[in-house]
Amino acid sequence: MDKKAKNILQYVFWAAVAVVLVYFCLRSIDWDQFVAALKQCRWEYVLISMVLGTLVFYIRGTRWRMLLTPFDPSTSRITCFNSYNICMAVNLALPRAGEVVKLGYVVKHSALDSEGRRLLTFDKALGTLLIERVWDAIVTLGMAAVLLAVKWDQFGTYLMDSLSGIGGSRSLWLILGGVILLVGLFLYLAWRFREKGGVWGKIWNFIAGIGSGLSSFMHMKNVWLFFLYTAVVWIIYWLMSACIVWALQDIEAFSSLTMTDAFFLMIAGSISSVVPVPGGFGAYHGLVTGALFSIWGIPVGIGMIFAILNHESQVITQAVCGLCSYIHESFFRKK
Repeated sequence: MDKKAKNILQYVFWAAVAVVLVYFCLRSIDWDQFVAALKQCRWEYVLISMVLGTLVFYIRGTRWRMLLTPFDPSTSRITCFNSYNICMAVNLALPRAGEVVKLGYVVKHSALDSEGRRLLTFDKALGTLLIERVWDAIVTLGMAAVLLAVKWDQFGTYLMDSLSGIGGSRSLWLILGGVILLVGLFLYLAWRFREKGGVWGKIWNFIAGIGSGLSSFMHMKNVWLFFLYTAVVWIIYWLMSACIVWALQDIEAFSSLTMTDAFFLMIAGSISSVVPVPGGFGAYHGLVTGALFSIWGIPVGIGMIFAILNHESQVITQAVCGLCSYIHESFFRKK
């Protein structure tokens, strides 16, 4: 089976998973009750959430630019902003494919050195993307730890019950250990035979390029600004979740939810990105409605209102921003 056919089958599989998840999420909805609840929604807060979503793309692009400029100082904010927008739009249809598009986009716009080579190569850009993701994961875990330390009686039981099913699976840990072992062996072989050239030499050079991208964090100017952008990004994510809570305050089931609850729902929703279904459809809805039912006793059919408003409003934002960036790149910027 060639690579193209394999990718098609993989996409069809995860698309089917998304359809199944959406079906199980939607089948419990009382649509008359759902429509009546939507009529009580304060749509101005949903609009604010969408505007904040656009702002997040710009700030994340600006933060990523800080990691790229040690390799190519000419990298512009508009390049990074457009790359994020197009990436998110592509991910709606092809999970993870948007990351490749984003990396190719910034490399394509990189300046040339005296020998006509790109200052920013794909492997270096990939390294900067990895360090950005690792940092976001650390921040997410840190915020979750602080929240659980303060509100363990409310959220701790739900979290432990959720993790017990995962952590109790011996096969999962065996698979994870096997993957780590294989990756370590591969890296050792690439290092061991790097000087012989050929395939192993190219592989090691690519790995070294990723390492350079990872180390770009140590060469940034104004590192404090990177941390500030990170804090602002997660504060905005929190506000986006809170906006949907405020939009539903006239519905009795959501009237008691607080900013702390919105913070927890933000963290719970971010976990769904681990499942590589197109656009997060189904995975986000199932996880968030499960949390709303387990912690606050909100029925799945009612909790789905929050999940749909929060997720689909951002899907629309991503699609519109991606289209605008594509038009800007294809017509105005080329011109």
